[in-house]
Amino acid sequence: MRSPLYSRGFTLIEIMVVIVILGILAVLIVPKVMNRPDEARVIAAKQDIASITQALKLYKLDNLRYPTTEQGLQSLIARPSLPPEPANWKTGGYLEKLPNDPWGNPYQYLSPGLRGDVDVMSLGADGASGGEGVDADIGSWQ
Repeated sequence: MRSPLYSRGFTLIEIMVVIVILGILAVLIVPKVMNRPDEARVIAAKQDIASITQALKLYKLDNLRYPTTEQGLQSLIARPSLPPEPANWKTGGYLEKLPNDPWGNPYQYLSPGLRGDVDVMSLGADGASGGEGVDADIGSWQ
């Protein structure tokens, strides 16, 4: 029979097994957690683009046309001064403020668009056209 002196604590092997298990878990979990912020930024950009696109549709409903590329997305928060001036621009605008993309860059706007009536896009994490992964363009056509 063992005395109570020998049954206290963990053996070196038990501690080593726990450390190995924690190491394996860290190797499997940490890479998945590290990609989460990038995924969240892409989702936020898609939601912003959907909101901007909805505001552009309301603008067109009131004014029978989308703002020109020169008028830009600013026409959703302030009445455009460049021609063609909208006849029925909604007092207060169509958005409270114009957001930047999750990487701090302004959203791009083309009217007429290359992929639709209008294109609203973020150039992704790199701020340049094209790219893959988080650097890929995110647009209203997706």
